[in-house]
Amino acid sequence: MSQKVFYRYNPVTEQYDRVFPSVRKRAAVFIRQFALGVAGALLAVGIAYCFIDFPRERQLRSANERLLAQVEVLNRRSDEALAVMEDLAERDNNFYRVMMQADPLTPARRYAGLERQRNYDRLDSLSDPKLLRNVTDKLDRLDHMVYTQVKSFDLLRELAESSRDRTDHIPGIQPVSEKHLRAMASGYGYRSDPIYGTTKFHEGMDFSSPVGTPVYATGNGTVATAGWQSSYGNLITIDHGYNYTTRYAHLSQILVHPGQKVKRGDLIGKVGNTGKSTGPHLHYEVRLRGVPQNPVNYYFYDLTPEQYDEMIRLAENAGHVMD
Repeated sequence: MSQKVFYRYNPVTEQYDRVFPSVRKRAAVFIRQFALGVAGALLAVGIAYCFIDFPRERQLRSANERLLAQVEVLNRRSDEALAVMEDLAERDNNFYRVMMQADPLTPARRYAGLERQRNYDRLDSLSDPKLLRNVTDKLDRLDHMVYTQVKSFDLLRELAESSRDRTDHIPGIQPVSEKHLRAMASGYGYRSDPIYGTTKFHEGMDFSSPVGTPVYATGNGTVATAGWQSSYGNLITIDHGYNYTTRYAHLSQILVHPGQKVKRGDLIGKVGNTGKSTGPHLHYEVRLRGVPQNPVNYYFYDLTPEQYDEMIRLAENAGHVMD
């Protein structure tokens, strides 16, 4: 590219003298031309980046899509594993720890340490950091829950090994055999009174069965009472020790006497319709230190986990109180 030449008329010599630009002007011209060249190059690269799909870029995009798909799968599997652990934690508090009279683990104890600030700055520099952080948080929580649950089971195992006699005395089976049950008439909790129509707290479970159906002691113990007791009709109360008692009401027959020693599974009476009752059934209560407990938590010897879940469902849905 030829350089432009400038001339200026000199009135003294009456000639045109060549004009040479100053250093500053020459520098300004150079800088302007350089800037225009750089801008043009950047524009060309930008256009190429936007409209030309390079092989290396295609590979990176494909790898990134596969990675995100794997993270999504991992996220779903984490949700499923956490759901299993939540169910296990609920069983631990409401089933296993009830059996061993151990205090339930509070959420603060189960999740202690998870609220601490953790350093995940490295994740923020990766693709889709929010998803990666979410999955990492779930895996941390799952790892902590597994550790806590293992420690809880270790403690319960120690309690069980050192408390064999107590385990034998704690109520642990259904008072009526599964094969003799017509249905669960009512579970534990607030129910409508079948006679007075008022809402009251039902302190046990009602099992609808034919008159004469065998009733069994649910744990080792001593018969405390055996006879007629007001609205309960024919009632048997067993003192199991370790602060536990059970009640078996509306019986047609009583086959034990006060002071008699019984073992889990011993026949103690037969289902009836005595006292304040609207039909043949057994009203069964479990009390700890005199306070009614939900009997559904005390069938751990003769129910599989699937049967236990079904019992929970029936107890929650059963609403027809028969006494």
